[in-house]
Amino acid sequence: MSKVPIPFSEPPWLMGHPSPYYNDSHKKWQKTCRAMVDELMADAGEWERQGDVPENLYSQFAAANMLIPNLSAPLPVQWLHKLGIHTLPGGLPVDEFDYIHTLIYVDEIARSGSLGPGGAITTGMAFGVPPILKFGSKSLQERFLPDLLTGKKRICIAITEPSAGSDVGNIQTTATRTKDGKHFIVNGTKKWITNGLWSDYASMAVRTGGPGPAGLSMLVVPLLHTKGVNMRRIKVQGQTAAGTTFIELDDVLVPVENLIGKEGMGMKYVMQNFNHERLSISIGVNRLSRVAIGAAFEYCLKREAFGKPLMDQPVVRHRLAKCGAELESHWAWTEQFTYSLTKMSEEEANRELGGLTALLKAQAGRVIESCASTAVLLFGGNGYSKSGQGEVAERIYREVPGARIPGGSEDVMLDVAIRQLVKNFQRKTKELETAVEGPSGSSKL
Repeated sequence: MSKVPIPFSEPPWLMGHPSPYYNDSHKKWQKTCRAMVDELMADAGEWERQGDVPENLYSQFAAANMLIPNLSAPLPVQWLHKLGIHTLPGGLPVDEFDYIHTLIYVDEIARSGSLGPGGAITTGMAFGVPPILKFGSKSLQERFLPDLLTGKKRICIAITEPSAGSDVGNIQTTATRTKDGKHFIVNGTKKWITNGLWSDYASMAVRTGGPGPAGLSMLVVPLLHTKGVNMRRIKVQGQTAAGTTFIELDDVLVPVENLIGKEGMGMKYVMQNFNHERLSISIGVNRLSRVAIGAAFEYCLKREAFGKPLMDQPVVRHRLAKCGAELESHWAWTEQFTYSLTKMSEEEANRELGGLTALLKAQAGRVIESCASTAVLLFGGNGYSKSGQGEVAERIYREVPGARIPGGSEDVMLDVAIRQLVKNFQRKTKELETAVEGPSGSSKL
């Protein structure tokens, strides 16, 4: 039996409000995703408590073709057709998949109320495969994509190091060519690498040249069962089930053919890859904020204090109202942003939306901080407990740093956004002035 959804517990379009963004394909996809996620991740809360997911969870998602929607839209249709994959669950043709479908998929995955279990089966595919798809040579793709796209092998994205997080240009892990020129010798450490523990490979940022961004490249580095590679799980505050990993690399031999794209172009590849990552984080974090404030709203309707429901207290309504405004404003921006991606080329989107993607991600962190802390306060003692009716609020509160730091810490994102906006403004101003002056230098006016 259906029931009336709690206010703020669903995005407006799922509350019955009209929207220009969602067509029949999107609506059908949402129902398909919800049913499959409810089936495959019914015990996500328990997995997060235990700090791990079942060993067969990834293969279950792979068998259902539910790993592929993690990739940025449009999907690699030629590769998927070559592998015999023509449709996604619910009969959605892979060549009709757009960024609104991505939005729906990421949103539904995050309904579990934790970034951990979802991250365990999405992060590697979402952010580790695209560098190979977008920048890798044909031979590199032929070697790795068949097993990665079908889920037979796993990959992670390995950028961050103990001394280089948002400061990507300061990466210290080195990749030095052997004397015969056939291999790179990789040495260094990578830290806070999601899914690393289970990954056969990593799309890894390494230093092949001198200092600074120009010295960076990307390699496909083998991990599991590879000599010189040591991996161990890192215990973190939130996302405990996502397999956060510390990787040590000691004279690891990597074929030179594993170079992604061109040597010295690593910084560009990493930055472009961040755009999809930051948008995905923004979507998932908004849903996590929604779970927190929706649970608190429902609790305040039934919990009594001082002889009446909490919802009858003006201060409670005031807190919920402020969070709701922040939540829905961010969601409206996220929808509009995602819609723009369906109308722009990748080159145009990277140029025009890169800075705004950083700003969207930064705002997502501010929204979840507000919603999660408010939920804990409204649940009271229950929100301070790791079990019982306030458990979800306590768990999401621990996810806040994981929303504000990975993918680019908040302060760096705010700075990146403005610098990129200034750069675009100056470029467009110069282009306009050049157009007005004309080729001879005289004004057309």
